[in-house]
Amino acid sequence: MTTAEREAVHRTAARAALGVPGVVALQPALAERLALAASRVFEAVGSKAARAPVGAGVRCEIAPDGVWHLEVRCILDEDHRVVDVARRVRSEVRAAADIYLVQHDAVPPPPVRVVVSVTRTIRPAAREPA
Repeated sequence: MTTAEREAVHRTAARAALGVPGVVALQPALAERLALAASRVFEAVGSKAARAPVGAGVRCEIAPDGVWHLEVRCILDEDHRVVDVARRVRSEVRAAADIYLVQHDAVPPPPVRVVVSVTRTIRPAAREPA
């Protein structure tokens, strides 16, 4: 797998997780937050090359046996049941990764293991009366 393909799996997993009702955002790891802060400094002094990390909130590794390991760190809406949202994120991310890998000639698709970490829950923004 090339770096570009790995980043594509990151983006695919992030989009799948963010599409689940109850997921407010993905929580970047400390290293990703530091990289983002550094990229903002570089951009502030004129460098256009620095960008936010692709797939922040998703960690992706390929084991030597070919198994994909994806970790998704989520911030959830406290109005949703955490276990239900986490299960759905796991299912949606696994399905999206499988589909991506099949569409890009990985037949049969390698096994995909997904771990979902809920880093916090937050109160949703004030909703307007219906």
